[in-house]
Amino acid sequence: MFRPKPSQKQILPSGVVPAKNSPGGPIFNFLIQFIVVAVIFFAVGFVLGQKKVEILQKGIAPQINVVDKYSPKTQNVDFSLFWSVFDTLPQKFLDKSAIDGQKLLYGAISGMVRSLGDPYTAFLDPKQNEAIKSELSGSYEGVGIQIGFNKEKRLVVIAPLAGTPAAKAGILPRDLILKIDSRETFDLSLPEAVDLIRGPAGSRVKLSLSHENQDKTFEVEIERAKIDVKSVEFNFVDTKAGGAAVIKVSRFGDKTDSEWDNAVLAVLQKGVRGVVVDMRNNPGGLLSSSVHLASEFVKGTVVEQEFANGSIAPINVDHEGKFLKMPVVVLVNGGSASASEIFAGAIQGGRRGKIVGEKTFGKGTVQDVVDFPGGSGLHVTIAKWLTSGGKSINGTGIIPDVEVASSAEGEDISQGPDRQLSKALDLL
Repeated sequence: MFRPKPSQKQILPSGVVPAKNSPGGPIFNFLIQFIVVAVIFFAVGFVLGQKKVEILQKGIAPQINVVDKYSPKTQNVDFSLFWSVFDTLPQKFLDKSAIDGQKLLYGAISGMVRSLGDPYTAFLDPKQNEAIKSELSGSYEGVGIQIGFNKEKRLVVIAPLAGTPAAKAGILPRDLILKIDSRETFDLSLPEAVDLIRGPAGSRVKLSLSHENQDKTFEVEIERAKIDVKSVEFNFVDTKAGGAAVIKVSRFGDKTDSEWDNAVLAVLQKGVRGVVVDMRNNPGGLLSSSVHLASEFVKGTVVEQEFANGSIAPINVDHEGKFLKMPVVVLVNGGSASASEIFAGAIQGGRRGKIVGEKTFGKGTVQDVVDFPGGSGLHVTIAKWLTSGGKSINGTGIIPDVEVASSAEGEDISQGPDRQLSKALDLL
C-alpha cells in the first residue's frame, strides 16, 4: 500500500479527503483505508473466480496461441482444439471410470513426441522413466533383453544379456518382436514395449518373434526374473605370445566406469601382453561411459557429435589412459549397438587396434535425457554421432577389420568353439 509523505493529501479509495479533526487520528484513518482496499481486492478476486467457473461450466476453450521460436519455420499453434477434446472426452466417452486426467495428459504428450517419427525420441511417464533408470543401474525385474528399432523402424532385439531368461530361451540379436502377449508391436513406442515386457519376477510373458531375414514366426514364453548383471567381467588366458586379458563389457550403465577401473587395475597387476575387449551383445547405454572406456586406449577425440545446424563438436578423452601402448582387439557382432559402437569406432578410427566379428547394429544417434517434476522424462535425439574419422554409422553399423561368423554352418554356437574369440587371441 502506498504511504504518502506528511505534506501530501491522503486520498482514500473512495476519493474523499478526510477532515483534519477526524476521530481516531492517523491510526484510525489507516485502518479504514486498509479495510476498504481489502474489500475491493476481495470483490475483484471473487468476480474473476466466478467468471472462471462460468467459463469452465460453459465449456469455452481458452484461446492460447503459441509461437515456436526454435523451429526453422515459425508456427502459430492454437491450443483451443486440445482443450475442446480434453473437455469433450469425459462428457461423451462411455466408460467414465477410464477417464483419468493425468493419463490423458501423458497420452497427449506422448502422441506429440511420437509424431516426430523418431523411435528413439520418446516421452516417459513416471513408471516408464523409473524402469529405464533401474535398467541403467543394472538391477531390475524382466527377461534380460535390450530392445530398439531397425532401419525399417520395426521393434527388434538389440541383444539378450548373458545368463538371463531371454538368452536361455534362445533369443538372438535382431530378432523381430511381432507380439508381446496379445499386443501387436507395430505401433508401440519404446517405453510402451519396455513396460509390457517388464514385470515382477516369477510372472511370465509370451513373445512372438521371427529371426532376421526369415518369414517363419515362433513363440517363446519366458518367466521373468530379477536381473542383476555386472557390466564388466574379466578373465586371463594363455596365448602363444604370453598371457592375455579378456574383458567382457555387457552394457554401459551407472556402475560401468568403476567396474572397468577395477578390471584395469587387475590386468595391470597381472602383467599381460594384450587385451581383448568383448563388446558382443552390448546394447549400449551411457555415452559418457563409452568415452571413459575408450580413453584407456586412445588420445584426443573419442567421438564427434553432429547437431541439427550442421555444427560438429568433438568429445575428447576424460583421463590419461593406462593401456595406451597395450595391444588390443575388440569383438563385436549384430548385438553391439550405440555406446559399444562408439567404443569400437574410436579404436578403429584411431587405428589403435583390430575389430573382429560381425557387422554391428548401426545406432548412430545421441539422446539427451530431460527429467521433469513428478517423475516423468523425455528422451530426445539431439545429434548424430560420428567416428573420430568423421563417419556416421547410423543404419549401416561398423564393419569389422576381420569378419568372423559366430559359428560355422551347421555348428551349434552354444556347444562349439568361440571362433571370434579364438581369432582375436591369434591376432594379439
